[in-house]
Amino acid sequence: MAVSTLQSYIAGRWVGERAAKPLASAINGRVVAYTHEEGLDFAEAMAFARGTALPGLLRTHFQDRARVLKALAAYLMERKEQLYAISAHTGSTRSDSWIDIEGGIGTLFAYASIGGKDLPSSNVLHEGPPMRLGANNHFIGSHVLVPKRGVALHINAFNFPMWGMLEKFAPSFLAGMPCLVKPATATSYVAEACVRLIVESGLVPTGALQLIVGGTGDLFERLDEADVVTFTGSADTALMLKAHPNLLKKSIPFNAEADSLNCAILAPDVTPDDPEFDLFIKEVAREMTAKAGQKCTAIRRTLVPRHLTDAVATALKARLSKTVVGDPAVEGVRMGALASKAQQADVAERVAQLAQNCELLLSERDGFAPKGEGVSDGSFFAPTLLLARDSASSDAHHLEAFGPVTTLLPYGDFEEALHLATLGRGSLVGTVCTKTPALAAQAVPTFAAWHGRMLVLDREAALENTGHGSPLPKLKHGGPGRAGGGEELGGLRAVKHYLQRCAVQGSPTMISAVTGEYQRGGAVTESDIHPFRRYFEDVEVGMSLLTHRRTVGEADIVAFGGLSGDYFYMHFDDVAAKASPFGQRIAHGYFVLSAAAGLFVSPAPGPVLANYGLENLRFVTPVAIGDTIQARLTAKRKIDRPPRDDQPAQGVIGWDVAVTNQRGELCASYEILTLVAKRVAG
Repeated sequence: MAVSTLQSYIAGRWVGERAAKPLASAINGRVVAYTHEEGLDFAEAMAFARGTALPGLLRTHFQDRARVLKALAAYLMERKEQLYAISAHTGSTRSDSWIDIEGGIGTLFAYASIGGKDLPSSNVLHEGPPMRLGANNHFIGSHVLVPKRGVALHINAFNFPMWGMLEKFAPSFLAGMPCLVKPATATSYVAEACVRLIVESGLVPTGALQLIVGGTGDLFERLDEADVVTFTGSADTALMLKAHPNLLKKSIPFNAEADSLNCAILAPDVTPDDPEFDLFIKEVAREMTAKAGQKCTAIRRTLVPRHLTDAVATALKARLSKTVVGDPAVEGVRMGALASKAQQADVAERVAQLAQNCELLLSERDGFAPKGEGVSDGSFFAPTLLLARDSASSDAHHLEAFGPVTTLLPYGDFEEALHLATLGRGSLVGTVCTKTPALAAQAVPTFAAWHGRMLVLDREAALENTGHGSPLPKLKHGGPGRAGGGEELGGLRAVKHYLQRCAVQGSPTMISAVTGEYQRGGAVTESDIHPFRRYFEDVEVGMSLLTHRRTVGEADIVAFGGLSGDYFYMHFDDVAAKASPFGQRIAHGYFVLSAAAGLFVSPAPGPVLANYGLENLRFVTPVAIGDTIQARLTAKRKIDRPPRDDQPAQGVIGWDVAVTNQRGELCASYEILTLVAKRVAG
C-alpha cells in the first residue's frame, strides 16, 4: 500500500492534504499512512448532519434503510480483498482480519435482515401489546418508538477498526440517525479505506456517515439532547468521556463497551480424559492468540480446579508453544503482532506488574522468535501464561494486559470459582466448561449478574460453537461494571437504543392511526370486496370483514377428534366434563381455529399467496355444543418486501382475527400472517 495522507470525510467532502502523524505497520515498523494536519470544523459537520443528512434519512423508512444495508454489504463483500490487504498492516492474520472485515460486513447483512423482518414500512415502531385503560375499551395506551432526530457519535477502539464501526453504524442508520465515526488513530487507515468504499458506492445518503481522522476537538460541546454517544475502549477513557459536562447537562445517552477481565472456568466435574478438557484448552489458547489477544472479550483469567492446575498448565504451554508468531504473510504463521509499539510497551508493563505476585510459566524467555523480514521492528509479543500464587488477591482481577496473556487462577470448590469470577467487577463474557447441566444451572444466578454473556461449553455445543470471544449480531454485547454498563447488538434491541420511546394514550381508533396498526375496538372499514381478493397495495389497515355464522354441533367435535386424534376428556366424556370448571363438553380450541378459517378464507386463487404464520393465539371463552361462532377479519399491519427475482412481487399483511359467540363474547383471538401479491411488480 502506497504511503498516503489519510483524510476525514466531513459535510460531504474529503478533508486533509498535509501529512501529520505517521502510522507504522505493526509487522515491520514502516510507515503505512499519515494522519492529516488540518483541523476539522465540527460546527459544520453537525450542521450538515442535522440539516442535510437527517431530513434525507427521515424521508425514507425502516424498510428502505434495511435495503440500503443489504446492498452496501454486498458491495463491500465484492471488494473485501482491498480491505484484507490494508488490514494486514495492523498485524492481523487472515483469520483475524476475517473477524474484522467479513464479521463487519456480516453484521450489515444481519441488520438488513432484522429490518426487513421486524420493522415496518414507516418510521414509527409500535411496541405493544396495547393496554386497556378504561373498563369498556374506549381508552387504551401503548408505546411507540421513533427516530431520535439527532446524531450518533461512534468512538471506536483500535483492535477492530472495521467491525467496530459497522456494528454501530448498522443499527443507528437503520434507526434513521446520521453517524459521525471516530476510529482509533493507530488503525484508522482501515476505517478510512472502508468509508471510502461506502462513499464510492453511492448507496448511503450524503452526510449519513462522516469520518473523523484525528481528535474530536470541540465536538462534545456541540452535542445536543437528541444525540447519542457510543464508545468502545478502555474503562478509564470511558469514565472520562461520560463525565463530560455537556453530556451530563443535556442528559445525552452514553453507551460504553469497555475492556474487561473476562474469565473461563473449567468446572470440577471435568477430568483430563474428558473431551471438555481439550475443548477448554483450545478455547483459552484461541482467545489468547486470535488478534494477538487484542480483543475486549479475550480470556484474561483462567479459573481451574486446584488439583488440575499442573495438567492445565502443561496442556496450555504445549499448545501455545506450537503457535507460530510472525508476519502473517509467511507460510505457517498463526499469530501476528500487536497493533503498535505503544501497545507493545503497555502490555509489557502490565505483564511485569502481574508477575510481581505470579509465576511466569510461559513468556518471551522461552525461545520467542517471530518469523518474517523486518519483524524486529514490529510490535510482536510472546504468548504469556502466568500462575497466581494467591487466586483471591491476584492483580489479575483488576489489571489487564491487552495482549496474548492469561493468568491461571486455581480454586477449591465451584462456589469459590464463581466468587473469583465476580472479582473482575463486571465482564463482557465468561465461559463455564462443564459436562454437568446442574453445574451450568448453579452458575447462572451468580455468573449472569456480573457478565453480559455466558458461554456454556460442552462436547455438544462444540459442534457449532462460535467461540467465547465472538459477539453475535442477534445477542447483546456489553456488560455491567468495569465492562462499561452498556449494550450493543442484540438484534432489534440495538436499533431501539437509537429510537425514542413514547407512551401514547387515546381511543383505539386514534392509537390505530398513531401506530399504523389496527387496534381492536377501533374504527374499521367494511370491505365491499373480500379482503383476500385485494392486492397488497389495495389493502388498507383497518379494512375488515365480518363473516357469516356457524353453529357448532356434537358431530363437529366427534369428526375433529377423529381427524386429529385428540380425544381429550373435555371434548368426549360428558360425565367428567360436567365435573370440570366448564360444566359441559366443549369444542377443541383448534377446531374453533379451523372453523374460523372456514368462515373467512376466500377459496379461489387470488392475491393471497400463502398463510405462513399465526401469532398471539389465545382461547378466551370455550365454545360449547350448540354455540354459534362468527369471525371478524381485519387488516392489522402491512410490511413491504423488496422484489426478488425468484418470487412474485409481494408484501406481508398481518390480519387481526376475533372469534365471538352468539352472546358477543370473545372465544379466540390471534393474528395470521399472509404473503400477498402486489398488483404492480417491483
